[in-house]
Amino acid sequence: MNLSELKEMKILALAKLAKELSIEAPGALRKQELIFHILQAQKSDTPITAEGVLEVLPDGFGFLRSPDFSFMPGPDDIYVSPSQIRRFNLRTGDMIKGQIRQPKDSERYFALLKVDQINFQEPVEGKQLLLFDNVTALYPTRRINLEHKSTDMSTRIIDLLNPIGFGQRCLIVAPPRAGKTVLLQDIAHAVTANHPDAFLIVLLIDERPEEVTDMLRTVRGQVVSSTFDEPATRHVQVAEMVIEQAKRLVEGGRDVVILL
Repeated sequence: MNLSELKEMKILALAKLAKELSIEAPGALRKQELIFHILQAQKSDTPITAEGVLEVLPDGFGFLRSPDFSFMPGPDDIYVSPSQIRRFNLRTGDMIKGQIRQPKDSERYFALLKVDQINFQEPVEGKQLLLFDNVTALYPTRRINLEHKSTDMSTRIIDLLNPIGFGQRCLIVAPPRAGKTVLLQDIAHAVTANHPDAFLIVLLIDERPEEVTDMLRTVRGQVVSSTFDEPATRHVQVAEMVIEQAKRLVEGGRDVVILL
């Protein structure tokens, strides 16, 4: 069983699966709780594969948070022991895929049993990567091509008047109701179409829930959000997780594009 496949399922499909597994009152559970109970209902010898982004806590251990839930702590998080963190030199933001085991009698969370991938690469014990803070900042040398459809003139105009390169920071200055969200969606579509190897992250902070839903339905990339009804500490946690995730990917040689 793959945990990522469960997270991609709709809540109704999860509730139907929960009924088949004789889980009581699945309709009264949140999606994360429902996934936790479905995993618990599996046989102990059933291999379970999971993936997530690591958040290392001050006590030395960490948890794999799910980007599908915008790194919100929940019962379906995966515990990562301090020994595993030291063994593979793991840090906050590392994307980890591996096998997990069910919680034992006194445990509350599923635990990471075996590491299969770290940031889309094979794990190497004690591997030392170039730290992001030691990377030299340079002017962009590779261009991000934004023109991708003949009917989309906005990205074509950006290419002509204000070309963007990898490693560049850009700011959209516009009055309300000018179409900034639509422009961000067009840029996201262009990046996924013209640069499929680039890792796209859309970060929505202090936005309306409707805009988050619209972005999730239209953008083929990782969409992470913290809506306006959430506290400022939650905004900070989401933003820090995204920037740390981007740093770890860049350290591994990947191109990352963040739209916020």
